[in-house]
Amino acid sequence: MAQEGQELILVIDFGGQYNQLIARRVRECGVYCEIASYTQPLEKLKAKKPAGIIFTGGPNSVYLPDSPAIDKEIFTWGVPILGICYGSQLMAHLLGGHVEVAEEREYGKTLVDLDVTSPLFAGLPAKNVCWMSHNDHITAAGPGFKIIASTPNCPVAAAADLERKLYSVQFHPEVLHTENGTAILGNFVYKVCGCAGTWKMASFVEESVAALQKRIGSGRVLCALSGGVDSSVCAAMLARAVGKQLTCVFVDHGLLRKNEREEVCAVFGEGGLFDLNFVCVDARERFYKKLAGVSEPERKRKLIGEEFIRVFEEEAKKIGAVDFLAQGTIYPDVVESGLGGESATIKSHHNVGGLPDFVDFKEIAEPLRDLFKDEVRQAGRELGLPVALVNRQPFPGPGLAIRIIGAVTPEKVALLQEADAIYREEVDKLPLAERPSQYFAALTNMRSVGVMGDERTYDYAIALRAVTTTDFMTAEVTELPPATIAAAANRIVNEVQHINRVLFDFTTKPPATIEFE
Repeated sequence: MAQEGQELILVIDFGGQYNQLIARRVRECGVYCEIASYTQPLEKLKAKKPAGIIFTGGPNSVYLPDSPAIDKEIFTWGVPILGICYGSQLMAHLLGGHVEVAEEREYGKTLVDLDVTSPLFAGLPAKNVCWMSHNDHITAAGPGFKIIASTPNCPVAAAADLERKLYSVQFHPEVLHTENGTAILGNFVYKVCGCAGTWKMASFVEESVAALQKRIGSGRVLCALSGGVDSSVCAAMLARAVGKQLTCVFVDHGLLRKNEREEVCAVFGEGGLFDLNFVCVDARERFYKKLAGVSEPERKRKLIGEEFIRVFEEEAKKIGAVDFLAQGTIYPDVVESGLGGESATIKSHHNVGGLPDFVDFKEIAEPLRDLFKDEVRQAGRELGLPVALVNRQPFPGPGLAIRIIGAVTPEKVALLQEADAIYREEVDKLPLAERPSQYFAALTNMRSVGVMGDERTYDYAIALRAVTTTDFMTAEVTELPPATIAAAANRIVNEVQHINRVLFDFTTKPPATIEFE
């Protein structure tokens, strides 16, 4: 939530999967940004007093009767508006332009001619590679609009009404595939909206701690601590806010990486780095029993999420009266669970979409819910967490269960733990600057024929994943040195029983997700 007097850019979501990513890019420019559904009443949106508004993309066609729309009154507020993809088409449709089905769909990196005299493209090259993804396009800009960008297949790739400070772009400046995309959004924020850029992580931490103190008061808090970046920063923030009113519970669900339980206990347990109430629960057997025979990914996630809550409820009863359950939910969790906007659900997260109907706590506290992964790391540094912990690779709440395709068994977990540890050891031999943002092994459900020791084998295939990203909403494949992949593959098939083949995943996000399930 924007604080009183804080400049705000409001992103109005029309169903695009990149709504949170737009907000992330705006925050990179030093301006706070919030997401709101197009279905919210105009008076509520206006009451936020935005310095600027951004319309997101979306999967619909603006000329169809049931497509998402917004009252034209919003264009009379005098607030600068930038429409992106569907948002640009909606602006044209509402303000007298024409939108039609494109003869040739544009998808992927496209060279766009820019009018660099426009404030939106100031300082950019006249030709810029941008990410297109559309079936419809604007064939005529509305009255008062000037075309400021085009491609051979898209005559109105961008348009502007300088007098009303209305801008539209058919491409997606928020994704990493668009060159200078953040600069385009920065131009909108600073040159068009006149923002000063006062959003800083230090102030966010201070304000969040104060808000937690006010909300929790003398209440007791139970924190779901996985030892990962998100839950660790959440715990550190709560510790600063309420101290010994906080109890952190670490659940070993049997789906952790190799030696992870020991590492977490060393950091957060007795004699560790933090002055916290810490409980370690060995729940391996009960989780394996719940997951027996379950292969559908969403079912696995929800079962794990529900069992987590059951464990926490039991621990809460042992502790006594507990008022709040704290979780390290972050923005990508929210958007990929289909909450907080109009986006379709990609997958549920155990601490968002996977919550059971009944939770035995008064309230849920999620102090990181508005942050992206790199912002969470910044918050961790502000809170004084060790660098090694702040820079730790992300690890999903459901753990190795969603890196095992098909049914989960203790035997499969053991295979994957060993293979994953070997792969990470080999990648960690690279200089820090050359390492991916995230790298791990996954156990496929594919078995294939091999030859080991002159004997035929019929065993599992391991898939290796390595991606580079800043926000974990989009990701590029990290093409590791062949020698690194070869060393990992050789060690895995030689040191891990029942693995006879190693594959490498070359798929970006999108179209794939980073995790396998």
